[in-house]
Amino acid sequence: MDAYIEQAGLGRILAKVRDGERLTLEDGQTLFHHPNILALGYLANIVRERKNGNQAFFIYNQHINYSNICTNLCKFCAFGKEKGHALAYEMSVEEVKAKVRQRLDEPISEIHMVGGIHPDLPFSYYLDLLRGIKEVRPDVHIQAFTCVEIHHLAQLAGKPVDLTLRDLVDAGLGSLPGGGAEVFSPRIRQITCEKKLPGEGWLDVAKIAHRQGLRTNATMLYGHIETIDERLEHLDTLRCAQDETGGFLAFIPLAFHPKNTEMAEHSNTTGINDLKNIAVSRLMLDNFPHIKAYWVMIGPKLAQVALAFGADDMDGTVKEEVITHMAGAETEQAMGHKTLIRLIKEAGRQPVQRDTLYTVLATY
Repeated sequence: MDAYIEQAGLGRILAKVRDGERLTLEDGQTLFHHPNILALGYLANIVRERKNGNQAFFIYNQHINYSNICTNLCKFCAFGKEKGHALAYEMSVEEVKAKVRQRLDEPISEIHMVGGIHPDLPFSYYLDLLRGIKEVRPDVHIQAFTCVEIHHLAQLAGKPVDLTLRDLVDAGLGSLPGGGAEVFSPRIRQITCEKKLPGEGWLDVAKIAHRQGLRTNATMLYGHIETIDERLEHLDTLRCAQDETGGFLAFIPLAFHPKNTEMAEHSNTTGINDLKNIAVSRLMLDNFPHIKAYWVMIGPKLAQVALAFGADDMDGTVKEEVITHMAGAETEQAMGHKTLIRLIKEAGRQPVQRDTLYTVLATY
């Protein structure tokens, strides 16, 4: 196989990968522009198996989106709505608790909770949300509030981010999800999400969380108007931040879904684009332990394939996914853990049920 990679013109990068040498932005350009997707997968799989062997992880989790009312109204988002919009909603603490209560018979280990930047809800609401969930499910890990939301909550609390996080942790927060990163490029943010916290602000919140002992994820929204250079700069910025704090658990490339957004003229991503982003992310982010193939975004079939292209995690059961489906996703809103196990086994990997922090709960 090494001879095949040499013939594909990737021998120099193969040597670097074998030696554990960090790839440059120029290497990333070579990989993104290379037409041989199988060669990219082979390279990415070397790193994937070095870090995680034959394991492929999943989690028994539940998603809750407490509100879609948002002042940012990013052009790529079909989820956020202005207050008063026919599709706008906000859940009371009791309604969120009822959502949790509905699934008490399932072995859910994580509740993943995000929402919009709400103009009116007080800081106390968010603390009560966390406390309410813990009241119903005391042992569950709550992964909640993107870095963008945390910045907003700090403003509501009138406190610096570190003290705000301390209050949230005391109320039950366990870790932060990776959303809101989009693409760090100021050009992209000016065009698509000018009201959103800038990329530097997102990174600042993530680093503060890491220094507080909180683990977080990171994402990149790809497949809209970003350039290859902007993708690579995003990955390099995350890699540098991870060098500094070591607090990122996983990276999740998020495929853009254009339906019902202000960027609906764009096409959905292709399978090759999805696999390239996963493979190149695995190769560039040498200091990230895990790369996720989020089945909700790219579909379960391609997520299976991605397990041979650098990904070692398919996320989880999810139960009720709103954000991507409002943008036209045609995947299921939930997947049973038995189905996840079957998909992973069929892909030739060993299914491993994990918790949020990647503690192994069961192997199959």
